[in-house]
Amino acid sequence: MVHRLTMLHPIDPRGRKVGGIETHVRLMYERRPADFSVLLVGIDERGDLELGRPVKLQLGDHSVDFLPVARIPDSEIHTAAKKLGQSVTLRFALGALRYLPTIRRLGDAPEATTELQRFELGLIGRLIGRPVVQIVHGEGSRKDKMDSLIRRFWYLNLVNERIALSLASRIVCVNASIIERFKKIAPRLLSKSELLTVSVDMDRFTAAPFPDDDIFRIVFAGRLDSFKDPGLMFQTMRRLHWSLGGKFEFHYVGTSDPHRFPEFQAIAPYTVLHGFQDSAGVAAVLRHCHAGVLTSYFEGMPCFLLELLSSGRPIGAVRLPQFDSLVINGESGFLVDRSESAAETAERLREGFLALRQQMSERKLDPAAIRKKVLPYSTRTQMPRLFDRHRRLARKAAPPRTEALRDGSS
Repeated sequence: MVHRLTMLHPIDPRGRKVGGIETHVRLMYERRPADFSVLLVGIDERGDLELGRPVKLQLGDHSVDFLPVARIPDSEIHTAAKKLGQSVTLRFALGALRYLPTIRRLGDAPEATTELQRFELGLIGRLIGRPVVQIVHGEGSRKDKMDSLIRRFWYLNLVNERIALSLASRIVCVNASIIERFKKIAPRLLSKSELLTVSVDMDRFTAAPFPDDDIFRIVFAGRLDSFKDPGLMFQTMRRLHWSLGGKFEFHYVGTSDPHRFPEFQAIAPYTVLHGFQDSAGVAAVLRHCHAGVLTSYFEGMPCFLLELLSSGRPIGAVRLPQFDSLVINGESGFLVDRSESAAETAERLREGFLALRQQMSERKLDPAAIRKKVLPYSTRTQMPRLFDRHRRLARKAAPPRTEALRDGSS
């Protein structure tokens, strides 16, 4: 018996949208067990597919049943919406409602479940009629900086969150802080909640010796949303370039335009923009660099952090609670506390990176030891737990076998 897993997310698996959630979605169909088939309900970025008509896409060594329900060009995917009508998630949700009967039919199986990544899709997920696993990646709070419309329509996000969490059969949280928040705002959710972070493909992100030259390279991969605090990141890179006498490069992997941030102009001459890269391309860039940087106000569990450590590269980051067990000073990088002054925080980061550079020159950092930090987060360790969660939910919801046989023979 094949388990049918329906995933709803505004992504074109052929497209260039990057981020931790997108990485998780791709891993779900790439690493599915033999007893699973995946229906991915998403968007058509290229404009070459018929909406509401399923296609089987061959993506490298993997295939996925894909149902596009909205057509959103690539040019509109990578910038935050300014108006509600421009929201990619809203346009996708309306498309999913339009083709809901098709989604229900294509996802039907004796054992079937649905997985969601966005609260806005909670009601649609329940209307599909099968057990729903809601992944909670974390969206920050109203006071946090963010580009998305969530900040402007915070009350609407709260309503969507309450609906999605109430309707979910199981809630999977990517860090412990989310569980702690549930204890305060909705203790009744705890009985159906569990902690399981996103996973890292350690077969793809492999460790290598540090580059053996005098150019110190720091990398960031992902979207340059406001909550990532790109201004602080770029200010830190400028200070490092000066401290190292110009023997420094900043590498950015992603589709955001860094030029929209005024702090980027100063570091543009020694920045390498890699643009979109598939996972193999990201892995190659990480191995080419010495360390990574994260300056976010909030995160779930960043795939970039896990991929960087899996590649044997340390990180310098502004402290978030979920980083503490992974980033150990003198072993896998360093953490600094955020100050009210951006300049002071940038100075702390600069000093930390210079110390990292010294540790590398003295051979006190070992890429193999850094890689070991993320072994518990490997796809081989974690993803079987998530797929098993789907199996158990489906079997719990399925009618007893004897009753099913009786119905079939009548």
